Amino acid sequence: MSTTVGRIETLDFTSISRKPLQPENCALVVIDVQEKLLPPIFNREALVRNSALLIHAARILGIPVMVTTQYAKGLGGTVPELAELVTDVTPIDKTEFSCFGKDTFCSAVKALPGNRNTMLLCGMEAHICVMQTALGALDQGYLVHVASDAIGSRSEWNWQVGLERMQNSGAVISSTEMMIYELMRKSGTPQFKELLQYIR
Repeated sequence: MSTTVGRIETLDFTSISRKPLQPENCALVVIDVQEKLLPPIFNREALVRNSALLIHAARILGIPVMVTTQYAKGLGGTVPELAELVTDVTPIDKTEFSCFGKDTFCSAVKALPGNRNTMLLCGMEAHICVMQTALGALDQGYLVHVASDAIGSRSEWNWQVGLERMQNSGAVISSTEMMIYELMRKSGTPQFKELLQYIR
């Protein structure tokens, strides 16, 4: 079942969750994983490790990677562990909390090759920039999958509330391995064998 809101057709949550991820339809957005923002994040080690894993998977599968920063002049650049994996990507700096509130970001999304109708989100903070980006993407008609173990907040409570808000709004709450294995589809492929070195 689907409903139409304005000119945007919105599938019900069950239909969205059943729709399998297709690499050719996805883009990975790494949101504001920055040097001065990271230290107080309660699950920071898992966030960085799993974001790196998602970047590796995206590279192997040909999924475009977008990176954002929140006021980099004051809050620093992307943490080195991730920055070294995306040296060919120019971070989009913003002061807006939602990536979709930044015209440069919206233009970059529209310029992505192919039919990129699904946003894979990781980064921080779960209840602020990630949540507002998810809502912005949904409002623009994109499907949204959130890697729950690759996003974080300063408090676990806000991380949980952010996840609940996104899910209630129509985003699919997933995990890093769920996303990766769904995108890979099967073992034995050259892509799967290449990714194995990063999955521990």
